[in-house]
Amino acid sequence: MKKLNCCLLSGGFSLLISTPVLSQPLTSLANINSSSSSIEFTPLPLPTTEIILTHTDENRSDNQWTSGRPDGHAPLGVMGDHVHGKGEWMLSYRYMFMSMDGNRDGTDNLGVDEVLADFMVSPDDMTMEMHMIGVMYAPSNDLTLMAMLPFVSKEMDHITRMGSSFTTNSGGLGDIKLSGLYQILDRDRQTVHLNLGFSVPTGSIDERDDTPAGNDVILPYPMQIGSGTVDLRPGITYLGQTDHWSWGAQANTVLRLGENDRGYTVGNRYQLTAWTARKLNENFSLSLRLDGETWEDYDGADSALNPMVIPTADPDLRGGTRLDLGLGLNAYLPEGFLPGGRLATEFEFPIYQSLDGPQLETDWQLTVGIQSAF
Repeated sequence: MKKLNCCLLSGGFSLLISTPVLSQPLTSLANINSSSSSIEFTPLPLPTTEIILTHTDENRSDNQWTSGRPDGHAPLGVMGDHVHGKGEWMLSYRYMFMSMDGNRDGTDNLGVDEVLADFMVSPDDMTMEMHMIGVMYAPSNDLTLMAMLPFVSKEMDHITRMGSSFTTNSGGLGDIKLSGLYQILDRDRQTVHLNLGFSVPTGSIDERDDTPAGNDVILPYPMQIGSGTVDLRPGITYLGQTDHWSWGAQANTVLRLGENDRGYTVGNRYQLTAWTARKLNENFSLSLRLDGETWEDYDGADSALNPMVIPTADPDLRGGTRLDLGLGLNAYLPEGFLPGGRLATEFEFPIYQSLDGPQLETDWQLTVGIQSAF
Protein backbone atom coordinates (compact mmCIF):
# COMPACT_ATOMS: atom_id res chain seq x y z
CA MET A 1 0.00 0.00 0.00
CA LYS A 2 1.18 3.48 -0.83
CA LYS A 3 0.38 6.84 0.79
CA LEU A 4 -0.75 10.01 -0.91
CA ASN A 5 0.24 13.21 0.92
CA CYS A 6 -1.69 16.43 0.19
CA CYS A 7 -0.97 19.98 1.28
CA LEU A 8 -3.74 22.56 1.16
CA LEU A 9 -3.17 26.25 1.89
CA SER A 10 -6.11 28.42 2.79
CA GLY A 11 -6.49 31.57 4.87
CA GLY A 12 -2.98 31.40 6.30
CA PHE A 13 -3.23 27.75 7.42
CA SER A 14 -1.65 24.59 6.00
CA LEU A 15 -3.58 21.29 6.02
CA LEU A 16 -1.54 18.08 5.81
CA ILE A 17 -3.52 14.88 5.09
CA SER A 18 -2.16 11.34 4.84
CA THR A 19 -4.52 8.80 3.18
CA PRO A 20 -4.00 5.30 1.79
CA VAL A 21 -3.96 4.50 -1.91
CA LEU A 22 -5.26 1.04 -2.92
CA SER A 23 -2.78 -1.05 -4.85
CA GLN A 24 -4.91 -4.15 -5.37
CA PRO A 25 -8.16 -4.95 -7.22
CA LEU A 26 -11.46 -4.40 -5.51
CA THR A 27 -12.25 -8.12 -5.67
CA SER A 28 -9.48 -8.77 -3.19
CA LEU A 29 -11.56 -6.99 -0.60
CA ALA A 30 -14.32 -9.63 -0.67
CA ASN A 31 -14.79 -13.38 -0.66
CA ILE A 32 -17.27 -14.49 -3.33
CA ASN A 33 -19.14 -17.77 -2.73
CA SER A 34 -20.43 -18.85 -6.12
CA SER A 35 -22.52 -21.73 -4.79
CA SER A 36 -24.55 -19.60 -2.44
CA SER A 37 -24.42 -16.50 -4.59
CA SER A 38 -23.39 -14.56 -1.53
CA ILE A 39 -20.62 -12.13 -1.06
CA GLU A 40 -18.77 -11.81 2.20
CA PHE A 41 -16.80 -8.61 2.73
CA THR A 42 -13.69 -8.72 4.81
CA PRO A 43 -12.86 -5.44 6.55
CA LEU A 44 -9.62 -3.95 5.33
CA PRO A 45 -7.65 -2.24 8.14
CA LEU A 46 -6.76 1.32 7.20
CA PRO A 47 -4.21 3.53 8.95
CA THR A 48 -5.56 6.52 10.84
CA THR A 49 -5.82 9.69 8.74
CA GLU A 50 -3.68 12.50 10.17
CA ILE A 51 -4.83 16.13 9.92
CA ILE A 52 -2.44 18.84 11.09
CA LEU A 53 -3.37 22.53 11.22
CA THR A 54 -0.52 25.01 11.42
CA HIS A 55 -0.63 28.79 11.24
CA THR A 56 1.75 30.13 8.61
CA ASP A 57 1.83 33.81 9.76
CA GLU A 58 0.52 34.96 6.38
CA ASN A 59 3.05 32.70 4.59
CA ARG A 60 5.92 35.00 5.50
CA SER A 61 9.45 33.64 5.74
CA ASP A 62 11.80 34.23 8.66
CA ASN A 63 13.63 37.04 6.86
CA GLN A 64 10.51 39.13 6.26
CA TRP A 65 8.98 41.76 8.53
CA THR A 66 5.75 40.63 10.19
CA SER A 67 2.88 42.40 11.93
CA GLY A 68 1.86 39.24 13.81
CA ARG A 69 3.42 40.30 17.13
CA PRO A 70 2.66 42.98 19.75
CA ASP A 71 5.21 45.43 18.33
CA GLY A 72 4.13 44.65 14.76
CA HIS A 73 2.26 47.97 14.86
CA ALA A 74 3.90 51.31 15.65
CA PRO A 75 3.04 53.26 18.82
CA LEU A 76 -0.62 54.26 18.75
CA GLY A 77 0.03 57.93 18.00
CA VAL A 78 1.52 57.03 14.59
CA MET A 79 -0.99 56.86 11.71
CA GLY A 80 -0.55 54.84 8.53
CA ASP A 81 2.39 52.88 9.93
CA HIS A 82 1.83 49.49 8.26
CA VAL A 83 0.34 47.75 5.23
CA HIS A 84 -1.84 44.61 5.17
CA GLY A 85 -1.90 41.42 3.15
CA LYS A 86 -4.17 41.14 0.11
CA GLY A 87 -7.85 40.98 1.07
CA GLU A 88 -7.29 41.90 4.73
CA TRP A 89 -9.41 44.49 6.58
CA MET A 90 -8.67 46.39 9.76
CA LEU A 91 -11.07 48.46 11.86
CA SER A 92 -9.77 50.79 14.57
CA TYR A 93 -10.96 53.25 17.18
CA ARG A 94 -8.75 55.84 18.90
CA TYR A 95 -9.55 58.26 21.68
CA MET A 96 -7.16 61.21 22.03
CA PHE A 97 -7.08 63.83 24.79
CA MET A 98 -4.78 66.88 24.72
CA SER A 99 -4.27 69.35 27.56
CA MET A 100 -2.89 72.87 27.03
CA ASP A 101 -2.27 75.19 29.98
CA GLY A 102 -0.50 78.55 30.14
CA ASN A 103 0.96 80.77 27.44
CA ARG A 104 4.37 80.82 25.81
CA ASP A 105 6.29 83.15 23.50
CA GLY A 106 9.29 81.45 21.95
CA THR A 107 10.60 79.21 24.72
CA ASP A 108 9.54 81.60 27.51
CA ASN A 109 6.48 81.04 29.69
CA LEU A 110 4.10 83.99 29.97
CA GLY A 111 1.74 84.80 32.82
CA VAL A 112 -1.83 85.94 32.15
CA ASP A 113 -0.93 89.48 33.26
CA GLU A 114 1.84 89.65 30.64
CA VAL A 115 -0.60 88.64 27.89
CA LEU A 116 -3.26 91.10 29.13
CA ALA A 117 -0.71 93.91 28.90
CA ASP A 118 -1.06 93.69 25.10
CA PHE A 119 -4.51 92.14 24.63
CA MET A 120 -7.95 92.61 26.15
CA VAL A 121 -8.46 88.86 26.59
CA SER A 122 -5.99 86.07 27.33
CA PRO A 123 -6.55 82.35 26.77
CA ASP A 124 -5.89 80.45 30.00
CA ASP A 125 -6.19 76.76 29.16
CA MET A 126 -7.67 74.47 26.53
CA THR A 127 -8.59 70.81 26.12
CA MET A 128 -9.21 68.87 22.93
CA GLU A 129 -10.83 65.45 22.60
CA MET A 130 -10.93 63.39 19.43
CA HIS A 131 -12.68 60.14 18.59
CA MET A 132 -11.08 58.64 15.49
CA ILE A 133 -12.64 55.77 13.54
CA GLY A 134 -10.33 54.10 11.02
CA VAL A 135 -10.82 51.58 8.22
CA MET A 136 -8.04 49.88 6.25
CA TYR A 137 -8.35 47.47 3.30
CA ALA A 138 -5.66 45.89 1.13
CA PRO A 139 -6.67 45.19 -2.50
CA SER A 140 -3.15 43.79 -3.02
CA ASN A 141 -0.07 42.93 -0.99
CA ASP A 142 1.59 46.20 -2.03
CA LEU A 143 -1.32 48.63 -1.61
CA THR A 144 -3.41 49.33 1.48
CA LEU A 145 -6.22 51.90 1.44
CA MET A 146 -7.05 53.86 4.59
CA ALA A 147 -9.84 56.21 5.71
CA MET A 148 -9.91 58.15 9.00
CA LEU A 149 -13.08 59.74 10.35
CA PRO A 150 -12.47 62.17 13.27
CA PHE A 151 -14.99 63.68 15.70
CA VAL A 152 -13.52 66.62 17.61
CA SER A 153 -14.52 68.49 20.77
CA LYS A 154 -12.71 71.62 22.05
CA GLU A 155 -13.02 73.81 25.14
CA MET A 156 -11.07 76.98 25.97
CA ASP A 157 -11.08 79.07 29.16
CA HIS A 158 -10.35 82.83 29.01
CA ILE A 159 -9.58 85.70 31.37
CA THR A 160 -10.38 89.32 30.49
CA ARG A 161 -8.50 92.48 31.41
CA MET A 162 -11.45 93.35 33.69
CA GLY A 163 -10.84 90.16 35.69
CA SER A 164 -13.83 88.15 34.49
CA SER A 165 -13.62 84.72 32.89
CA PHE A 166 -15.60 82.83 30.28
CA THR A 167 -15.47 79.54 28.37
CA THR A 168 -16.10 78.71 24.73
CA ASN A 169 -16.84 75.31 23.18
CA SER A 170 -16.87 73.83 19.70
CA GLY A 171 -17.19 70.38 18.23
CA GLY A 172 -18.23 68.19 15.34
CA LEU A 173 -16.93 66.14 12.45
CA GLY A 174 -13.35 66.98 11.50
CA ASP A 175 -11.63 66.76 8.12
CA ILE A 176 -11.88 63.22 6.69
CA LYS A 177 -8.52 61.72 5.70
CA LEU A 178 -8.09 59.29 2.78
CA SER A 179 -4.78 57.58 2.04
CA GLY A 180 -3.04 54.91 0.05
CA LEU A 181 -0.05 53.11 1.57
CA TYR A 182 2.18 51.70 -1.17
CA GLN A 183 4.98 49.31 -0.18
CA ILE A 184 8.25 49.72 -2.10
CA LEU A 185 10.58 47.51 -0.03
CA ASP A 186 10.14 44.31 2.00
CA ARG A 187 13.31 42.32 2.71
CA ASP A 188 15.69 41.41 5.54
CA ARG A 189 12.90 42.11 8.08
CA GLN A 190 12.69 45.73 6.95
CA THR A 191 9.94 47.50 4.99
CA VAL A 192 9.42 50.91 3.40
CA HIS A 193 6.13 52.28 2.15
CA LEU A 194 4.89 55.58 0.78
CA ASN A 195 2.02 57.42 2.46
CA LEU A 196 -0.02 59.08 -0.29
CA GLY A 197 -3.00 60.84 1.19
CA PHE A 198 -5.22 63.90 1.32
CA SER A 199 -7.98 65.30 3.50
CA VAL A 200 -11.30 66.81 2.48
CA PRO A 201 -12.73 69.90 4.24
CA THR A 202 -15.61 68.28 6.13
CA GLY A 203 -14.62 70.04 9.39
CA SER A 204 -16.34 73.33 10.22
CA ILE A 205 -14.55 76.71 10.03
CA ASP A 206 -17.69 78.57 11.14
CA GLU A 207 -17.80 77.53 14.81
CA ARG A 208 -19.55 80.09 17.02
CA ASP A 209 -20.32 80.65 20.69
CA ASP A 210 -21.33 83.36 23.15
CA THR A 211 -18.56 85.64 24.48
CA PRO A 212 -18.43 89.01 26.30
CA ALA A 213 -18.22 90.58 22.81
CA GLY A 214 -21.64 89.24 21.86
CA ASN A 215 -23.79 86.19 21.29
CA ASP A 216 -23.11 83.65 18.58
CA VAL A 217 -19.85 85.24 17.44
CA ILE A 218 -17.25 83.51 15.26
CA LEU A 219 -14.60 81.80 17.37
CA PRO A 220 -10.82 82.33 16.90
CA TYR A 221 -8.64 80.01 14.82
CA PRO A 222 -7.71 77.33 17.42
CA MET A 223 -11.39 76.65 18.13
CA GLN A 224 -12.27 75.80 14.53
CA ILE A 225 -12.62 72.12 13.66
CA GLY A 226 -11.23 71.92 10.11
CA SER A 227 -8.89 73.73 7.75
CA GLY A 228 -11.49 74.62 5.12
CA THR A 229 -9.22 73.43 2.29
CA VAL A 230 -8.24 70.22 0.55
CA ASP A 231 -4.88 69.24 2.06
CA LEU A 232 -2.23 66.95 0.61
CA ARG A 233 -0.66 64.51 3.11
CA PRO A 234 2.42 62.86 1.57
CA GLY A 235 4.87 60.85 3.66
CA ILE A 236 7.16 57.85 3.91
CA THR A 237 7.45 55.14 6.59
CA TYR A 238 10.32 52.76 7.44
CA LEU A 239 10.02 49.69 9.71
CA GLY A 240 12.53 47.14 10.96
CA GLN A 241 12.61 44.32 13.51
CA THR A 242 14.60 41.51 15.10
CA ASP A 243 13.27 38.67 17.25
CA HIS A 244 12.76 40.89 20.30
CA TRP A 245 13.12 44.50 19.09
CA SER A 246 11.47 46.66 16.46
CA TRP A 247 12.00 50.23 15.30
CA GLY A 248 10.69 52.67 12.74
CA ALA A 249 10.55 56.21 11.45
CA GLN A 250 8.00 58.26 9.57
CA ALA A 251 8.18 61.64 7.82
CA ASN A 252 5.01 63.35 6.67
CA THR A 253 3.66 66.75 5.77
CA VAL A 254 0.34 68.55 5.50
CA LEU A 255 0.26 70.91 2.51
CA ARG A 256 -2.74 73.23 2.23
CA LEU A 257 -4.19 73.86 -1.21
CA GLY A 258 -5.69 77.31 -1.76
CA GLU A 259 -7.63 79.59 0.54
CA ASN A 260 -10.75 78.66 2.48
CA ASP A 261 -14.12 80.41 2.38
CA ARG A 262 -13.25 82.68 5.28
CA GLY A 263 -10.23 84.21 3.55
CA TYR A 264 -7.24 82.43 5.11
CA THR A 265 -5.02 79.39 4.70
CA VAL A 266 -3.98 77.32 7.71
CA GLY A 267 -0.19 76.90 7.94
CA ASN A 268 1.55 73.84 6.53
CA ARG A 269 2.83 71.18 8.98
CA TYR A 270 5.98 69.06 8.85
CA GLN A 271 6.51 66.04 11.09
CA LEU A 272 9.33 63.57 11.71
CA THR A 273 8.92 60.78 14.26
CA ALA A 274 11.06 57.77 15.23
CA TRP A 275 10.54 54.97 17.74
CA THR A 276 11.81 51.71 19.12
CA ALA A 277 9.86 48.94 20.86
CA ARG A 278 10.76 45.91 22.95
CA LYS A 279 8.68 42.73 22.68
CA LEU A 280 8.20 41.52 26.26
CA ASN A 281 6.42 38.29 25.26
CA GLU A 282 3.98 37.07 22.62
CA ASN A 283 1.27 39.50 23.79
CA PHE A 284 2.86 42.71 25.11
CA SER A 285 5.45 45.28 24.05
CA LEU A 286 6.71 48.65 25.32
CA SER A 287 7.72 51.57 23.09
CA LEU A 288 9.66 54.83 23.27
CA ARG A 289 9.10 57.52 20.63
CA LEU A 290 10.40 60.97 19.69
CA ASP A 291 8.00 63.14 17.70
CA GLY A 292 9.17 66.43 16.18
CA GLU A 293 6.77 68.78 14.45
CA THR A 294 6.85 72.32 13.09
CA TRP A 295 3.93 74.32 11.74
CA GLU A 296 3.60 77.68 10.03
CA ASP A 297 1.62 80.84 10.67
CA TYR A 298 -1.59 81.37 8.68
CA ASP A 299 -1.81 83.24 5.38
CA GLY A 300 -4.64 85.74 5.05
CA ALA A 301 -7.14 86.46 7.83
CA ASP A 302 -10.76 86.00 8.85
CA SER A 303 -12.27 89.49 8.62
CA ALA A 304 -14.68 88.71 11.47
CA LEU A 305 -11.82 88.33 13.95
CA ASN A 306 -10.02 91.23 15.67
CA PRO A 307 -6.36 90.37 16.41
CA MET A 308 -6.12 93.31 18.82
CA VAL A 309 -8.56 91.67 21.25
CA ILE A 310 -7.08 88.22 21.79
CA PRO A 311 -3.88 86.53 20.48
CA THR A 312 -5.79 83.48 19.21
CA ALA A 313 -7.37 85.79 16.59
CA ASP A 314 -4.01 86.81 15.14
CA PRO A 315 -2.98 84.71 12.08
CA ASP A 316 0.66 85.71 12.64
CA LEU A 317 0.70 84.03 16.07
CA ARG A 318 -0.08 80.47 14.99
CA GLY A 319 3.30 78.89 14.11
CA GLY A 320 5.66 76.88 16.29
CA THR A 321 7.94 73.90 16.83
CA ARG A 322 7.61 71.10 19.37
CA LEU A 323 9.49 67.91 20.28
CA ASP A 324 7.50 65.30 22.22
CA LEU A 325 8.54 62.15 24.05
CA GLY A 326 6.05 59.28 23.92
CA LEU A 327 5.77 56.16 26.10
CA GLY A 328 3.57 53.37 24.76
CA LEU A 329 2.16 49.93 25.54
CA ASN A 330 0.82 47.52 22.90
CA ALA A 331 -1.18 44.35 23.60
CA TYR A 332 -1.63 41.75 20.84
CA LEU A 333 -4.58 39.44 21.54
CA PRO A 334 -5.25 37.42 18.36
CA GLU A 335 -7.18 34.75 20.29
CA GLY A 336 -9.28 37.27 22.24
CA PHE A 337 -12.79 38.55 21.77
CA LEU A 338 -11.86 40.28 18.48
CA PRO A 339 -10.19 38.68 15.44
CA GLY A 340 -6.61 39.92 15.26
CA GLY A 341 -7.39 42.12 18.27
CA ARG A 342 -5.05 44.78 19.66
CA LEU A 343 -5.24 47.21 22.57
CA ALA A 344 -2.78 50.08 22.85
CA THR A 345 -2.06 53.33 24.63
CA GLU A 346 0.54 56.09 24.38
CA PHE A 347 1.30 59.04 26.64
CA GLU A 348 3.18 62.03 25.17
CA PHE A 349 4.63 65.17 26.71
CA PRO A 350 6.80 67.96 25.26
CA ILE A 351 10.49 68.14 26.06
CA TYR A 352 10.92 71.25 23.89
CA GLN A 353 8.53 73.78 22.39
CA SER A 354 8.99 77.19 20.82
CA LEU A 355 5.88 79.12 19.79
CA ASP A 356 5.10 82.29 17.82
CA GLY A 357 3.27 83.63 20.86
CA PRO A 358 1.56 84.40 22.94
CA GLN A 359 0.16 80.90 22.34
CA LEU A 360 -1.18 78.21 24.64
CA GLU A 361 1.49 75.60 25.26
CA THR A 362 0.87 71.84 25.20
CA ASP A 363 1.18 70.01 28.53
CA TRP A 364 0.45 66.39 27.59
CA GLN A 365 -1.51 64.10 25.30
CA LEU A 366 -2.99 60.64 25.88
CA THR A 367 -4.11 58.21 23.17
CA VAL A 368 -5.90 54.88 23.77
CA GLY A 369 -7.32 52.59 21.13
CA ILE A 370 -8.48 49.21 19.92
CA GLN A 371 -7.88 47.50 16.55
CA SER A 372 -9.18 44.39 14.83
CA ALA A 373 -7.75 42.82 11.66
CA PHE A 374 -9.51 40.10 9.69
